[in-house]
Amino acid sequence: MQDRILASQLIGYIGQQVKIEGWLHKKREVSSKLAFLVLRDRTGLVQVVIENEVEIEKLKGAQAGSIITVVGVVNEDARATIGVEIKEPTITVNVEVEEVLPVEIDKPISHDSENFDTLFNYRQITVRSVPERAIFKIKSNTVQAFRQFFWENDFTEIHTPKILAGATEGGTEVFHLDYFGKPACLAQSPQFYKQMMVAAFERVFEIGSAFRAELSFTTRHVTEIMMIDMEMGFIDNHQDVLDMTNRLINYVVNKTWETSAKEFEMWGATKPVLTEKFPQITVKDLHQMYFEATGEDFREEKDTSPIEERWICEYSKEHWGSEAVFVTEFPSASMTFYHMKNEDKPEVAYRADLLFRGVEIATVPMREHRYDKLIEQIKAKGLDPEEEGFKYYVSAFKHGLPKHGGFGMGLERIVQKMIGLNSVKEAILFPRDVKRLSP
Repeated sequence: MQDRILASQLIGYIGQQVKIEGWLHKKREVSSKLAFLVLRDRTGLVQVVIENEVEIEKLKGAQAGSIITVVGVVNEDARATIGVEIKEPTITVNVEVEEVLPVEIDKPISHDSENFDTLFNYRQITVRSVPERAIFKIKSNTVQAFRQFFWENDFTEIHTPKILAGATEGGTEVFHLDYFGKPACLAQSPQFYKQMMVAAFERVFEIGSAFRAELSFTTRHVTEIMMIDMEMGFIDNHQDVLDMTNRLINYVVNKTWETSAKEFEMWGATKPVLTEKFPQITVKDLHQMYFEATGEDFREEKDTSPIEERWICEYSKEHWGSEAVFVTEFPSASMTFYHMKNEDKPEVAYRADLLFRGVEIATVPMREHRYDKLIEQIKAKGLDPEEEGFKYYVSAFKHGLPKHGGFGMGLERIVQKMIGLNSVKEAILFPRDVKRLSP
């Protein structure tokens, strides 16, 4: 049996007869003796020129999506996207689709927010569009770049439960469920587990789903996300964690641009401008700079506002040469119980937010590793360290955890910002938000 050749391989078979298989992406009948079809496989598109009435007749009832086999001669053509086309074809329709697709996949699909229902309700169809598919090729390659960096830096990949006895952060933004008569919830993050695993592996990472019951309708939030989580032990200080995160982002951006160059080009994406060492600015200084530049006053706020995040990234790009910037020294009064207070400045925590192209993509803290301090901070939040959701976690600290820190990073936000999409939902195959539970 003749081996199947993929579209991306055809340039190496000029003048030879080959077999290609895939989906009918588009067809155009010029006359009873001339027609064109575009076949799509997992690597791209190829045009087939049909100049035979018998072969044209085979496609009479076939709509886009039909599965076809073509045996023909590879002909060089500089006008073709891949530099070749197929001539003298013999066509076999393996699966004939008779119904017209509900969305035209051979044309750009609108990403305007008013078209989101069409984009997502027909995702099983819209992702067949080459530009749409490119988003998820980029996303796949981004994940592999993250994983490669972690492997090269001696991190161990872990997989943690997504059904928990209690909320990781003791908050209200969790999905509650009945677990065989016991109360449970979906994991907001692998926070407790990755910290506990530092005691075994020192450096760990996880790439997996997290769930946030947030009543949010912004372009930055969904209820189910893919998280890149990292934790590293035996650090000297908070800067060690920031430096590792800094190296990681530079690596991922460079690697993904190598592996996804043609996909980024489809979207007119520009490679992020990054420095070897990302700039750092305190929350207090950011509030002051923004006030002096705009007159808007956030100086009494404990956190950064979205408008400040966009502004400082633009400022950083123009003045510091980096579209990524760390915002540091968040007030300890608002820190979560597993963060560590700055030992020299207890009014602030060892926490930084990594901003990238105007949005926060990760919170990067140093953790409180001392058992007594951790128990004190848990109780200060009105939580019980002996509750089912906490007692195993605190036990790990009682039996020895080194200084450690890490981050939780939203994969889709990174992909969104690298490509230049308007909403994080556009970087998710089947997004879940307050109103969407299907398909």
